[in-house]
Amino acid sequence: MSKTDALLVDVAALVESGRSNQMSLTVVTGGAVITGRLAPEAVWRERVSEVLADSVQLGAFAAVFTDERREDGPPRHLHFHVARILQGTVGIPETGGMYRVAIEDVSAWTVGDFSYSDN
Repeated sequence: MSKTDALLVDVAALVESGRSNQMSLTVVTGGAVITGRLAPEAVWRERVSEVLADSVQLGAFAAVFTDERREDGPPRHLHFHVARILQGTVGIPETGGMYRVAIEDVSAWTVGDFSYSDN
């Protein structure tokens, strides 16, 4: 079992406090590199719910993300928006996605996001 990085938990806690959704972060998790901006979980859930509600096929899942369960203790997940998985010199998806990453699964991280190009 890995030990959770206390500094990363502090960064997540500050984002969760609602002070900012502009914190750019890049993490390595399960061999994937994810880069983007962090958002408070409530904001992230709301946005995912909106996207699902607009889908004919997935609309029924929107309610799952509006459940306001609040976990006690420090944050256990990072909630990325406008995020991409880096694959070579390409970011997937091109428009940015919404990712939830368990902090305990992060093996490396840095402040800021990586630039990439489709050339």
